[in-house]
Amino acid sequence: MKNLFFVLLIFVRVIASSTFCPSSLTFNVLSYGATGNGHTDDTQAFLKAWKDVCGATRNYVKLLIPDNKMFLLQPLSFKGPCNPATIEVLLEGTVTAPERVGVWKFLDNRRKWIQFSDISGLVMKGGGQIDGQGAAWWNSNDVSNRPTALHFHNCKDVRLSSIHHKNSPRNHISIDTCNSLEISHIHITAPEESPNTDGIDISGSSNIFIHSSHIQTGDDCIAINSGTSSVNISDIFCGPGHGISIGSLGRNGEDARVEEIYVRNCTFVGTSNGVRVKTWRGGRGYARKIRFEDIKVVGVKQPVIIDQEYSSVEMESERSAVKISEVSYRNVKGTSSSDSAVELSCDPNVGCSEILMEDISITKEDGSVATASCTNAHGTSSHCNPIVPCLN
Repeated sequence: MKNLFFVLLIFVRVIASSTFCPSSLTFNVLSYGATGNGHTDDTQAFLKAWKDVCGATRNYVKLLIPDNKMFLLQPLSFKGPCNPATIEVLLEGTVTAPERVGVWKFLDNRRKWIQFSDISGLVMKGGGQIDGQGAAWWNSNDVSNRPTALHFHNCKDVRLSSIHHKNSPRNHISIDTCNSLEISHIHITAPEESPNTDGIDISGSSNIFIHSSHIQTGDDCIAINSGTSSVNISDIFCGPGHGISIGSLGRNGEDARVEEIYVRNCTFVGTSNGVRVKTWRGGRGYARKIRFEDIKVVGVKQPVIIDQEYSSVEMESERSAVKISEVSYRNVKGTSSSDSAVELSCDPNVGCSEILMEDISITKEDGSVATASCTNAHGTSSHCNPIVPCLN
């Protein structure tokens, strides 16, 4: 009887919790005039729907972008702050950018296609697709104005998952001045030769969690830039692309600050780099407390690299540099498509300190011995093949 009482008590609590959980309210873009035929401009319909979503009095609302539809969108900005605690953007169909550069209708800032700004509690999922129609941009001379496809600015508590993102003119996803953002189970694709098509680019943000995703682009799979801290990256397949990069940092004398970065259980196939830290000469600040663990490289040109030799004519005479310290590499294994397995090229004035390498095993693709080189790097190593000379 006593056990039955507790079972009934739990049952009542479950029913009560489900009964009093507020139901969501759904706003379908088709109800606001969107056609979804891939040819008609649906931008205004999306903005009208967003206005009602953002101003809704419910705690939890949904913006539905339905399946089996293709919505043509010009550059647009979904702005907050909004009333609901949680806004779910259910992307089941496809949103597509204009195919030709000349027909884009830019907002004040030409560097973005779809932007979410000043929003808390955003959830974006649904199995749909974002098509940036980047091919025309890659072949144009308007390099500086190539837009990022999806941009999050000054957002908090964001969850992005189960989206296929392809062919952005520039970065596929940019995260700027955000806190507490999770990206998972996404697939990003662009041709290997497509320029500057970073998968995910992070700047000035903290508490970022990226995991369980495939990224195949023409540039960095993930790039971590200045002002960023507390980033956890795991279970990423990267390739083709330029690997996972810290930086570049310190360009034009910038005071760069990056710390608490953890990259683990990631696989790189056919990339130009594996795990990389890159800074410009003449920069300032630091990149520290960075961990790379359980990394697999397959036919990667430069599996492990620290490069402080980025330079420009104006900065070559500068003696300052971004200080790199407390960087660890554990259990990095696989093959290099070049002679090099490890290259640590640190600044002659500042150097790199507290570098740790453990259980490194990287050979050339034919099984022969790869090389390791280092300049101005200081730290320790154990069980490394090839041996890293400056860390012994």
